[in-house]
Amino acid sequence: MSRKKTERQLNLVICLLATRRFLTAREIRSTVAGYEDAESDAAFKRMFERDKRELRDSGIPIETGGGDLWSDDEGYRILRSHYELPEIELLADEAAVLGLAARAWRHAALGEAAANAILKLRAAGVPVDTDAAPALTPVLGTDEPAFLPIWQAVRDRRAVSFDYRKPGDEVARRRRVEPWGVVNVQGHWYVAGFDRDRADRRVFRLGRIVGDVEIASSGPPVEVPADVDVRSVVRRGRPSEARGVARVRVRADSGHELRRGAQRIAAGEHAAGERRWDLLDLPYTDVADLVGAVARFGDRAVIESPAAAREAMAAHLAEVAARDPDPRAAESAAEPVPAAAGRRQSASSEQLRRLLMLVPYALSHDVRVPEVAAHFGLSQRQVLKDLSLLWMCGLPGYTPGDLIDVDIEAAEATGEIIIGNADTLAQPLRLTADEAASLVIGVDLLGELPGVADSEALKRVGEKLRAAAAAPPGAGEAAGVHGAGGAAPEDGAPDPLERLAGSVGVRIELSEEVREVQRRCDDALRAGQLVHLRYLAGYADEVTERDVDPMGLVVHDGHAFLEGWCRLRGDVRLFRLDRVLDLTVLPEAAQVPARARRRDLSEGVLQLSADDARVTLELEPSERWVTEEYLCSSVHELDGGRVRAVLRTPAPEWVCRLALRLGPRARVVAPVELAERVREQARRALAAYGPGG
Repeated sequence: MSRKKTERQLNLVICLLATRRFLTAREIRSTVAGYEDAESDAAFKRMFERDKRELRDSGIPIETGGGDLWSDDEGYRILRSHYELPEIELLADEAAVLGLAARAWRHAALGEAAANAILKLRAAGVPVDTDAAPALTPVLGTDEPAFLPIWQAVRDRRAVSFDYRKPGDEVARRRRVEPWGVVNVQGHWYVAGFDRDRADRRVFRLGRIVGDVEIASSGPPVEVPADVDVRSVVRRGRPSEARGVARVRVRADSGHELRRGAQRIAAGEHAAGERRWDLLDLPYTDVADLVGAVARFGDRAVIESPAAAREAMAAHLAEVAARDPDPRAAESAAEPVPAAAGRRQSASSEQLRRLLMLVPYALSHDVRVPEVAAHFGLSQRQVLKDLSLLWMCGLPGYTPGDLIDVDIEAAEATGEIIIGNADTLAQPLRLTADEAASLVIGVDLLGELPGVADSEALKRVGEKLRAAAAAPPGAGEAAGVHGAGGAAPEDGAPDPLERLAGSVGVRIELSEEVREVQRRCDDALRAGQLVHLRYLAGYADEVTERDVDPMGLVVHDGHAFLEGWCRLRGDVRLFRLDRVLDLTVLPEAAQVPARARRRDLSEGVLQLSADDARVTLELEPSERWVTEEYLCSSVHELDGGRVRAVLRTPAPEWVCRLALRLGPRARVVAPVELAERVREQARRALAAYGPGG
């Protein structure tokens, strides 16, 4: 059934592209191969209406207009000027920028859309090189299950409903929202919009949406107020400025993250046989946050003042120290089975889109079966099936001179794809909303990469891309770049792509110090020089000295990284630039070993390993953020909004620090030995808050 449906829809596209006048439904039924299978007028109507909807959902602009002069029947056609991707010329540096922009989505939800956009551009003769500038790696992540439905709702201007659990809430509450846009801040996606129940603008973090997102199928389209900038709405929810300064005593060579945030550090005096203590003036906004930040360093950091913070710390540690590990709970801790993946789009719709991209690409390039299979993630056998289907389609009449000519024998024998008699489909289809917006947003992300951010090529390619993807003048209800359910712009209304691109933002908030480190890393990469780092390890409270042969720069999850061969570890490592305390470019050529390979970031920067320790935590509702910030292999809902999360980590001691930070609002369930270690560290730290502390 799927194959017949694809044949019928492809024949319909070819027919409507070839006609200059509007064809009525009756003419289409009698002309287009595939509709003869309809047993009745009602069956044909259902089939035809479904085909029109699915083709428009794929970005194919079927126009409705005057049909038969002697009746009131509507007619249908596809104008080439609305169907075909307009000409776009890119200089070499612009093509490299566009290839980088597409790479940003390689492992994310819009990766397929970005890849398809590049294929269409290549079919149109644009020399886009997705392997250009291999040392630069922009990566956008979309791990939140709610991302795609929220994206679709923003694109199609539809209201949404979802269950949302705020930090600290025991239960999720239903929200009805008119979404204005989505913004990525520090690696997390947020949707801003109008909350209908609260009659006010609100911002929701997608990772806190529980269950499925329901998209409204009816009602007026969502209108974004003219004075609203989505990025600014999200920015309003950022942390406030410090409201006090605490005095914290920290052991020498410890508490490095506290030291980085201190206003002032007073070095203590050396005492015989004892480690030195330093005094830090540490800004804070909330006593509870201050207590958590200091508690994770155990007995190596002590709050001296204010008194309220000191008392809060004593109570925090006392509860942890009094908690006995529970061996029975540890035995029952097990990882739940992951949920099944969501449904994909219908096979026939995917196959039709592939064929409409494949034909113009094959007509303009020497393309082979393995290349097509790799691009679409198919087996070579499936590609051959696609080609055999294409061989059965063509212009009405369907004589040998009307059908598309495909050399199946050559494809099977040598892998060469030879297509002829396909002039009707020779030009690639316009970019859909998802395809165009994925590239525009990727171009915006490149503004965070040194060597690209200030380039004229970045500005030029953004303008050219918007011009090529804009809806054509006079487009009808299915024109141009919009995707499923989208509406073409009315006279004077903003172009759908401009509206969508303006509703999506990516903000990488790097301090000026980190940006300077990033620029120096870029200089070292270009010059091929070795760098020396003083680096604060992510899992341990220690600073190490590293000589690194640079291999690339990565922007991922809101952070910038240097990727390189670490001579200390004898392996490829990613160094987060905000943990680089000092960087020196050495007068020595970098020498990356031939066996060194760039990291596969398809699963993120932090990836699970079979050797990782499994640590089970039970978290109160206020600490559910742990499942959003850290890599969890499973999360299981408990009563009262609590969760049981399993973290897999190569450094269990890091989880001890996390448990001390969370205090009584979390508990290490397993392994029991780690729970005991947390209790003992809390007891040692608590001694500093007693009468003699």
